Amino acid sequence: MKKPLLLFFFIFLTSCSNIQFVYSDKENLINPLYNKTSVYVTGIDFVYIGSYIPVFFGNTVENNFNLEINISEKKTNVSVKKNQAASNIRYELRFAYSLISNKRECLVYEKEILSRFSVIPKSSGYDYGSEASLEQKYELAVQENLNQFLSFVSGIDTNRCK
Repeated sequence: MKKPLLLFFFIFLTSCSNIQFVYSDKENLINPLYNKTSVYVTGIDFVYIGSYIPVFFGNTVENNFNLEINISEKKTNVSVKKNQAASNIRYELRFAYSLISNKRECLVYEKEILSRFSVIPKSSGYDYGSEASLEQKYELAVQENLNQFLSFVSGIDTNRCK
């Protein structure tokens, strides 16, 4: 009984010798802009975006890059009731990113990312549940958008100009 078990164990070990882990390359885990970027936000000013900037981009230790983020919003009433009250509102947030190298004084990367979500208002008056839900959707859209931008930037060479 020991010999087949040892044989199985030996075959198992030799068959797993060429396994490569996805995150073995540390470059995949590093944000190339972290602690190297000054971030400027224009357009719509969300209260919580100031708290997300240090999380995503760190504190500026080396001022290698300037990142300009212009945020615009478009609201569309998708469905309207007979009394002209909106029963479904679609929000579209447009983030225009411009990454500029301070060392080379050139544009490194430019990207526009859209975030969309819908809200169904509870009533025509003030409703705390609707307002809290809307704020949470804004916050999630901002978070998701910044994550998407960082995933795009991690795949480019930040030492080259556009």
